[in-house]
Amino acid sequence: MRKIIPLIIISLSFILATYVYPEMPSTMASHWGVSGEVNGYMSKPWGLYFVPILSLFLYLLFLVLPKFDPYKENFSQFAHYYYQFVTVVISFLFYLYLLTIFWNLGYRFNILQLLSPAFAILFYFVGVLTINAHQNWFVGIRTPWTMTNKIVWKKTHVLGGKLFKLTALVNLLGIVFPEQAIFLMITPAVFTSIFVFIYSYSVFQGQA
Repeated sequence: MRKIIPLIIISLSFILATYVYPEMPSTMASHWGVSGEVNGYMSKPWGLYFVPILSLFLYLLFLVLPKFDPYKENFSQFAHYYYQFVTVVISFLFYLYLLTIFWNLGYRFNILQLLSPAFAILFYFVGVLTINAHQNWFVGIRTPWTMTNKIVWKKTHVLGGKLFKLTALVNLLGIVFPEQAIFLMITPAVFTSIFVFIYSYSVFQGQA
């Protein structure tokens, strides 16, 4: 069932694309700038089918990656969280797709403000997956030091998971402060990524 839900969502996106195709303009808004203004367009076929195709590609990639990992036996230890995250990613893309569809149907809203809770959910589950991930080559905070030392991996991922959950809370502020939404979504994620990289090295030095 955990693998079926994303496939259902992807199928819905293809069905929706076909259903609304006659209602869409020949050129669709597809990109928004840091202030929430439209700054990019796609032709109708690409505008409608790009996200469903991308979602299907990512879904298949997520299914295949564990099979090629040298640590693939470790995936079974956090498979529940991994496939939970896959569902969240596909749902996130579907939500973004719905916003795009509604915009091109003529509805107007602050898209960055509406994306804030979606990013919050996404980063929260990044945190959940990070905390529970075991050593592997495709998921988690993969630095030279986490990949060579299980203790460094564990400590880095426990802290990193907590920081990504904190990132999710900061993302929610974009609902209240829509003009700063893009920075509230990106800045804490960048800070967390840089910090855990440095932290993993620090922990590794302590183990040496």
